Amino acid sequence: MITLTINNKNYEVDASPDMPLLWVIRDIIGLTGTKFGCGIAQCGACTVHLEGTPIRSCSFPAIAAVGKKITTIEGLSAKAGEAVQKAWIELQVPQCGYCQSGQIMSAAALLTKNPKPTDADIDIAMQGNLCRCGTYQRIRSAIHRAAEMI
Repeated sequence: MITLTINNKNYEVDASPDMPLLWVIRDIIGLTGTKFGCGIAQCGACTVHLEGTPIRSCSFPAIAAVGKKITTIEGLSAKAGEAVQKAWIELQVPQCGYCQSGQIMSAAALLTKNPKPTDADIDIAMQGNLCRCGTYQRIRSAIHRAAEMI
């Protein structure tokens, strides 16, 4: 049994220590907002925050998260997170929407650390979050819009 703190709630789970955090979050705990994309930490769909830093949960062992604060898209509520979600809706960012929880998690982490990012800052922070629909311009615009809201 391992204990994880996810969205400010403690969960005691019976999981193999090397089980990826993504599968603990989705299959054991039942929070399905975090998506499976590639399984090799290359697409960003599985992005969650670990102590405020975005990580790829598909390749991160659950045991490495013990004693640390994990935030999923369901628990994203800080000022930056709320602004990003509002901007995403206002600018109608998603098409298929599959990658969007990972995109939002990375954008919220960026704005928490850098509330006035440049295009270059956004490009660096969002690198590794892939969108098959190609909504990158709307994502960048929404991040700038969220920065204005903060």
